[in-house]
Amino acid sequence: MKFPALTAAVLLCLAGEVLAVDAPPVVLLWPGGAPHAEGKTADENVKVGANGERVVTGVNKPSLTLFVPEKSRATGAAVLIAPGGGHYQLSYDSEGCYVGQWLADRGIAGFVLTYRLAREAGSTYTLDDELADTQRAMRMIRSRGAEWNVDSARLGIIGFSAGGELVNMLVQKNDDGDAKAADPIDRFGCKPAFQGLMYPGNSKAIAPTKDSPPAFILCGAKDRPDISEGMPNVYLLFKKANVPVELHIYANTGHGFGYRPRNSNAANEWPWRFQEWLVTAGFLKKADLDLAPPH
Repeated sequence: MKFPALTAAVLLCLAGEVLAVDAPPVVLLWPGGAPHAEGKTADENVKVGANGERVVTGVNKPSLTLFVPEKSRATGAAVLIAPGGGHYQLSYDSEGCYVGQWLADRGIAGFVLTYRLAREAGSTYTLDDELADTQRAMRMIRSRGAEWNVDSARLGIIGFSAGGELVNMLVQKNDDGDAKAADPIDRFGCKPAFQGLMYPGNSKAIAPTKDSPPAFILCGAKDRPDISEGMPNVYLLFKKANVPVELHIYANTGHGFGYRPRNSNAANEWPWRFQEWLVTAGFLKKADLDLAPPH
């Protein structure tokens, strides 16, 4: 099984039921080859677990998996989704595709980032390469905003665990694009309009300023201390910087819970809270909530 060469169907495991659905489109961030990936042409490795969920490794060709709503249902809001996996693998479904599909069902474009992995055994990539993939993804979405019905002013990013670390890296290192760049995509900015820090790694590096994007923070009370205790401290840092912020901590919940469509535990309700927050923060209209299918 190769990725992104999934052309017929993708298998989603929904509470023990395996459901075949049409595969979403996949777009390479650098069709001619990513920087520092010269000569590396192998496709990603995809391992399917006992629960039917995919884990991706061996990324040499970073990409976006597109969950774009029909134009008639598009709200204009969009989210770049960075799965976690300790920088050595990607939880492609539970922290990626399931989230992207949930958003698209509600008129919000979701783009799952498959980025190169700095801590995979034998990797020659660095965290700077991961950041470059993230920056490039933001630029690409903006460059094709008209095609994908995305309002650039309402394009944000959420990241889980290691992906949350990438969110913070992007927030701290972004730009408005280079108007003179030879590559048209590089003429677009990569600053997110909002950020979602989902039990992020390296929480000590999170240092909000008055210019930081509004933040939605999520974690479990039974996560390791740097997250379960660190996120309340991060929340206070955002408050001190006068940046709009919302924090959710779920009891009896550890690390890496992501989102699974048919789980019924309380922590699995976070996407609804995120959608409500997007309204509160001004990135969705209250009427957009009516697009949602039944809970």
